[in-house]
Amino acid sequence: MAARPRRPVELARDHARPRTAPAPACAAVEDRLAELVSPVAFALGDEYRRRGLRERVLALPVMVAVVLAMVWRQVPSVSELGRVLEREGLLWAAPTKVSQQALALRLRCLPADLFHRVLADLLPALAARAAARSRPRPPVVDRAQAHFPQVWAVDGSTLEALFKKVGLLRDAPATVLGGKLEAVLDLATALPVHLWLDADAAANDKRFLDRIRAVLPPATLLVVDRGFYSFPFFDWLGDHGHAFVTRARALTALEVERVLLETPTARDRVVRLGVYRSNPCARPLRLVEVQVRGTWRGYLTSVLDPAVLSAADVVDLYGRRWKIEEAFLLTKRLLGLSYLWSGAFNAVAVQVWATWLLYAVLVDLTDAVAEELGEPLDALSLEMAYRGLYHFAVAFRAGTAADPVAYLAAPAQAGLGLVKRRRKYRERTRIDTATLTANL
Repeated sequence: MAARPRRPVELARDHARPRTAPAPACAAVEDRLAELVSPVAFALGDEYRRRGLRERVLALPVMVAVVLAMVWRQVPSVSELGRVLEREGLLWAAPTKVSQQALALRLRCLPADLFHRVLADLLPALAARAAARSRPRPPVVDRAQAHFPQVWAVDGSTLEALFKKVGLLRDAPATVLGGKLEAVLDLATALPVHLWLDADAAANDKRFLDRIRAVLPPATLLVVDRGFYSFPFFDWLGDHGHAFVTRARALTALEVERVLLETPTARDRVVRLGVYRSNPCARPLRLVEVQVRGTWRGYLTSVLDPAVLSAADVVDLYGRRWKIEEAFLLTKRLLGLSYLWSGAFNAVAVQVWATWLLYAVLVDLTDAVAEELGEPLDALSLEMAYRGLYHFAVAFRAGTAADPVAYLAAPAQAGLGLVKRRRKYRERTRIDTATLTANL
């Protein structure tokens, strides 16, 4: 009898436990992190004491430094984190000897919402720094912001599986996921604006609608995917002076009120949705359809006036929604959020907030490099900026570089690949988009 062929084990490499040594420290990069983050962490001392939390060795400012450094230096485990903390210190935390059990317990017990507060309090300062910079911005965002001061993308992402089960999770028969993260991203700065974490990984995006409604400033333009497709939500946005752009659903019953544009490859019409429903959409919407390589793609917006938002801008803005998908990708694959350190939800939340804190600082750093180069932020790769910090650390230790922004923006470092290369498939997309825009 012939032996059955052996199938190789399929490993999810992005989801595997990291086993590499921690990245080396770099004083210049860590000074930048400390300058931005430590004042916010120490400012929460009164809130920390108001909750009756004792002044321990691993108090809030120390834990913020420890966890942020764990993400920044890609420390592979809590045990290794304790060794590094004892021998080197981490960021503004002095060298301290603590056990692995003490660190793990603090991750499970220190209220994760305090870490969320650190992130939430830092984001307005980073947004102000971005607004003060003079690098080019995407023209479509500038045109939209002439009518809508905030242009935000909203989406959700499910966290990865928990490798270690603790407490009540030990007897769970199936794989347990880390939870559901909902994010709001500013398309003008690429910075996160609001983040929410739900322990239920199966939570629908619409569960977060009440939280989204509560944080919308006046005249906000939301760019969302079809997970937020809801007639009551569309009507609420219009009733409160907001607007949206989303993808249209196929097979949606509609009634055409008027035609704004119709060509063989593009249509722009004002329509009524849900004509056969008991509760149709109360407000008219605008349906923009374009034909790309023989396939029609539909986009919905509540902005009925083409002078405020042209059909081409509707298509372009929805394409920029992928910035939030890139943010999820980078936090998971580049910054290590695809591997969750603990099975306790509080520790998962601490890791999530620390990872997004580092992501926001990375966006700020890359934006500063973009200003030095006179390029829009979109033209630079956040991933290559992060990887370029290794080469800066080597140059810093050799005494040939002092500032990460000046180093990454120097012409001699063009080989690091910070400015994205123009690839053939992207060129084809640009040609299609140019043709489409001409038709609109």
